[in-house]
Amino acid sequence: MQGIALCRQFFVEIIEPLMANFSSITYSAALIGPGSEVLGYDTEMSRDHDWSPRVQLFLNETDIRFSENIRALLDGRVPQSFCGFPIDTSMTIITTVPRFIESCLAFDINGAIEPVDWLTFPSQTLLEITSGEVYRDDTGELLKLRQSLAYYPHDIWLYLMASSWQRIGQEEHLMLRAGFVGDELGSAVIASRIVRDVMNLCFLLECQYAPYPKWFGTTFRTLKCSELVMSHLWTVQTAATWREREQALNKVYTHLASLHNRLGITEKISEEASYFYNRPFKVMNGEGIAGLIASEIKDTEIFQLSKKRLIGSIDQITDNTDFRLLNKWKDGDGKLARNALKQIYLG
Repeated sequence: MQGIALCRQFFVEIIEPLMANFSSITYSAALIGPGSEVLGYDTEMSRDHDWSPRVQLFLNETDIRFSENIRALLDGRVPQSFCGFPIDTSMTIITTVPRFIESCLAFDINGAIEPVDWLTFPSQTLLEITSGEVYRDDTGELLKLRQSLAYYPHDIWLYLMASSWQRIGQEEHLMLRAGFVGDELGSAVIASRIVRDVMNLCFLLECQYAPYPKWFGTTFRTLKCSELVMSHLWTVQTAATWREREQALNKVYTHLASLHNRLGITEKISEEASYFYNRPFKVMNGEGIAGLIASEIKDTEIFQLSKKRLIGSIDQITDNTDFRLLNKWKDGDGKLARNALKQIYLG
């Protein structure tokens, strides 16, 4: 049994009957947030740590004062095991929706989400909040929140796609130049960076949040376009020579350009790579495509940002895990760091 189904059964058979002791309380129950089971990727290996039948209970702010009473009831009445799995009652979280979001995003959900705020939210965290399952939602607050975070606003989506093409454009010729002078290792390293950018772009093209590295390739295989580009990307990763990488990437670029043209968000772009100036290798001119996409942004703030610095979201700025997890920073430093990141965009 996968975790998400186990936790649903745990809630229905154990937690919900116990919560009936607090009949005056309206609440929501779900399995969202961190954990492989939230994405449906848990296996037997997942059970060696931080894995137990569990739920999150979301109370109204006026009812959070009952959390200690609820905790005491759970500690005293929840059995030691369920369906053969040991139970750790501390893994059943009791909170409110705003407190939960602040713990995930270092953001006060009671305020409006400004366009630039989206750029400070890691896609993995957004995926964790919008995946999983809601088992009960008395007020509808949790479902409303998940709908509001379901995917990026249109202009943010355009900005992120433009930033992805910008990254590709900045390095596509460097991979070839390194190989041309005999640096196959350097060329391969740059090629791997481009492969990651291409995969991120594919997630954007299909309006899906990309997960963190452990499940990045696994989730990528679920995308419709993965069938078109997977074999070519693998050739790029395993090729021994830069010419092989070039040929495989040019096939990938053709598919990406075709997918882009089907979206109809800009004038049609060429689906064929072309020579980089007068040099003996071909590129896609990713920076040119980035400019076309950015020109379609309507939000004034994001459009101006695209003109000043087309750097993408926190995921495109850094792959440092500790930096991305701003919510884990202590003593409120996560909020300070997120606001400092906003100033990089707005300053």
